[in-house]
Amino acid sequence: MIKSNKSNMKNNDSKSFLNDCFNSPTYGVLSLVKLRRKALEFIESAPEYQYRLVIGTDSQPKNGHGVDFVTAIVIHRVGYGGIYFWRRIIDSKTYVLRSRIYQEAALSLACADEVLALLKNDGITKYDVEIHVDIGSIGETKEMINEVVGMVRSCGFNVKTKPHSYGASKVADRHT
Repeated sequence: MIKSNKSNMKNNDSKSFLNDCFNSPTYGVLSLVKLRRKALEFIESAPEYQYRLVIGTDSQPKNGHGVDFVTAIVIHRVGYGGIYFWRRIIDSKTYVLRSRIYQEAALSLACADEVLALLKNDGITKYDVEIHVDIGSIGETKEMINEVVGMVRSCGFNVKTKPHSYGASKVADRHT
């Protein structure tokens, strides 16, 4: 369960994160520092609930002109909705499906490391984070499940696949 420490909110306002912007349907464009404030405010507004910090990435090829990757950060108030933030990276490189799926996982892991570095004094650890990967036991990605799940687990994170990987397959997918 995620708990916040309001007294540390100002201590983490590092300038190194100021240019790393996320989008929010509720709050607009936010730096990672402002995203942290909004996430902690959301948790503190109803501390009696359980929360999950979910990070997932989805991608969409752009007709031979690269790939659109969208990474979502979801603060899920279990059973009562949540808020989310997302960012887009457009890579001009052409990817085969296998490479694209690995890149999605790598982007989610990198984002998780960024978020954890920012939230380290707020009582949030790797054990509170779920990485959602856009793969499942049905379809073209089924052969990759063990590899990608192993990759994420080896980094110390919990991992969810389809149909339970809503961070990637629903939230991030909405913006690709």
